[in-house]
Amino acid sequence: MSRTFNTVPSSPLQKGVTFHKPRQVLPEKVGLEDAAAQVMTDFKIVTAYTIFPLETIEAARAKMIHRGVRMLLVVDDQNHILGLITTSDLSSEKPMQVVQTQGVRHSDVMVKDIMTPREKLEVLCMEDLQKACVGDIVHTLKSHGRQHALVVERAEDRSQILRGMFSVSQISRQLGAPLETAGVARTFAELGVELGR
Repeated sequence: MSRTFNTVPSSPLQKGVTFHKPRQVLPEKVGLEDAAAQVMTDFKIVTAYTIFPLETIEAARAKMIHRGVRMLLVVDDQNHILGLITTSDLSSEKPMQVVQTQGVRHSDVMVKDIMTPREKLEVLCMEDLQKACVGDIVHTLKSHGRQHALVVERAEDRSQILRGMFSVSQISRQLGAPLETAGVARTFAELGVELGR
């Protein structure tokens, strides 16, 4: 017996239509004892924003502003991670050093010239985060003087797959207190004092 198939009705796409965007809903407020996962941007839920190494830093700045992010992953045409670039990189002295050493205009400075290359990036592993709390992440970011921490999970062959990231600005929003990662806090108690300010 053969089944009869029907044409599904169609209609014109309306003007002004937009599309669904993945959105992770993190808790508005967290404490230092809460699970680390509550402050992690999960790339299984939200899109990781990327840029190519031969794009200009002005293109990177525009993309960050448009996407409302402070970090972009630098990737090749196969989406292999080559490094990352942050708003801190854009506002640092790195672009001016490139202008002076390479003799190029500021508008011609490329992402590859100021990004942090993959070889210099350290990552946290999802397995290690199972028992970690927000305070552990804050302490880790402070001890490394970082604004971001990338998180990987392991495939069956033990290769890494980027799973997510922690961001000082996101954690600050959720804690309701500014975090400075430039200075290294020595103890968990000092972190509590700094967050209490």
